[in-house]
Amino acid sequence: MVTVVGLGFVGLTTALGFAEYGHKVYGIEANLERFGTILGGKLPFLEPGLDEALLRHLGNNFIPTTDWDEAIKNSEYVYYCVGTPYGEDGQADLSFLYGAIEQTLAAIRDDKFRVLVTKSTIPPSTTERRLIPFLQDHGVKVPDQMGIANNPEFLREGHCWDDFIHADRIVLGVSDQRSEQMLKELYQKSNVPAYCVSLNTGEFIKYLSNTSLACLISYANEMSLAADAIGGIDIAAAFRILHMDKRWQSGSIRSYFYPGCGYGGYCLPKDTNAFYAVTKSAGFDGKILKQVIETNDAMPEKTAERIIRVAGHDKNVCIGVLGLSFNPGSDDTRDAPSAKIIKELNRKGYNNIVAYDPVAMEEFQKFYQLQYICKKNCQQVLDDAEILVIATAWPEFKNLRNETSKPIVDCRYML
Repeated sequence: MVTVVGLGFVGLTTALGFAEYGHKVYGIEANLERFGTILGGKLPFLEPGLDEALLRHLGNNFIPTTDWDEAIKNSEYVYYCVGTPYGEDGQADLSFLYGAIEQTLAAIRDDKFRVLVTKSTIPPSTTERRLIPFLQDHGVKVPDQMGIANNPEFLREGHCWDDFIHADRIVLGVSDQRSEQMLKELYQKSNVPAYCVSLNTGEFIKYLSNTSLACLISYANEMSLAADAIGGIDIAAAFRILHMDKRWQSGSIRSYFYPGCGYGGYCLPKDTNAFYAVTKSAGFDGKILKQVIETNDAMPEKTAERIIRVAGHDKNVCIGVLGLSFNPGSDDTRDAPSAKIIKELNRKGYNNIVAYDPVAMEEFQKFYQLQYICKKNCQQVLDDAEILVIATAWPEFKNLRNETSKPIVDCRYML
């Protein structure tokens, strides 16, 4: 059995979704007007598909109640779908969540193992740094007596029911095996891939999703303002034609939205800087575009710092750089991140560098007079280097962890 605390868009969808899977679900709602509406078989908001699910499960698998004692007594899972609004300083207000947890603990009269699951959106590290200590302060031993997890939601208003029943992924932030197994069993009938990650990762994924969408919206708006400043641009047509790029249609655009060590090559650095310059001359200072350029300019130093943290302070350590072209499948080394990283390492006194690229070594040596030695093949780098750095995501580096036990700094997050 499951108790869902909070029957707003997320909570009611979650409760009825679990009921659809065949679980018995208690629903608790503090707002008595909303509670009465749900108890009467009606939705307190417009949400296609959810109304039919409510009529289907009300009084059967779904039991709205104000009796915390009964609900908690019978439940192995307690889901929190309460509000976590942000205050004036932008921080999430956890008071509703703390209050719901306290009411849960007050209703427990046995030693049954339960998993407390936060579905409300909470910032990364909240479960680990705030909720677990909160439970411990109330005398709860986590995870011996009780499990705690997060299960972020990815529901769009107007599409909540379909997004739950036909989800594209389920994210479970967990820290103990018993809670993980129980949550997997809860979702067993969903036929949706479930990804068990750390508590912080689960919370981060939700924010990564929402902030990415926010960035796309704001950047599109910034570009429309830049177009207005320049003049003579059909903004709607420009965006519609942009979306015709096959990378948007096929989904391969996602390869651009993935961390690495900065963009390079001929086009992106040249064009982003040129467009920023022309918008400034037109009287519009695009702050997002400016920050894009500044972030990319900072990546070589930040990446070099990552490498040095692993390499240590011995500047004679041999560092092996794998990949010199700006992109796999190309021998173009213009504005290559690898060159900027090697330059930063040299600047910081790390000159014992060996490097290899399947196709771009000749081009690289032609353009960059830095402190490094090119090797004939990957194996020579593996033999000579004490620490390895992947600077270009060539497929032949994919199994590097199986080929060496030496420390690897994966700047392309490909392993």
